[in-house]
Amino acid sequence: MRTSTVIPAALALVALAACTGPAVVTTDDAGPAVSASSTATPPPLNSANLVNAFHFGAPVDGFTQYFFTTPSGRWECAVVPRVQAGCQAADGAALGIEGAPETVTDTAGEQTAPNAIVITRDGEPAFVALEGAPFRPDSATAGVLQFNQILAVAGFRCNVQEASGVSCVSERSRRGFTFSAEGFAPQYTDVPAGAVVAPPTTTTR
Repeated sequence: MRTSTVIPAALALVALAACTGPAVVTTDDAGPAVSASSTATPPPLNSANLVNAFHFGAPVDGFTQYFFTTPSGRWECAVVPRVQAGCQAADGAALGIEGAPETVTDTAGEQTAPNAIVITRDGEPAFVALEGAPFRPDSATAGVLQFNQILAVAGFRCNVQEASGVSCVSERSRRGFTFSAEGFAPQYTDVPAGAVVAPPTTTTR
């Protein structure tokens, strides 16, 4: 049985700015207190194109995690409830994202090419180097998240858009990432209101 991989905050070293019967986790703990001097509340996130998270759940060490692939099959992503969301290249190789750092510090303290992007509940989005394929289910095939669909579960949400690529966000902190092979941004890109879910197609996203 594969052990779930969780990225401690100390290892998020390179921020982007520099299945039957699994129980669906739909709630998150309250976020940190916000002072009166904080900036205005961000606009609500789009909830019109939500998928049923049940269909993306798979057991890992007795708990349910949520996995998806992009329409092209190029990227594999997962949500670890209330811990992190992240993506990796489906072939297990380096990410190959324009502008990504050449190396990051891995769990052994060595410099190596990053192979994943993660966002934790309260941390910054980061490129990291992970062992194995933690964003791929062991015993099932991950479902495809079609263009303009939104997987929202356990404090995170992710989507895939043809124009922008893959995007994930912590609902608690509103920090997130957006990336494709052409580049990345340290922010979440929401699905526009009224966007139509695209049918399966051949694409590089």
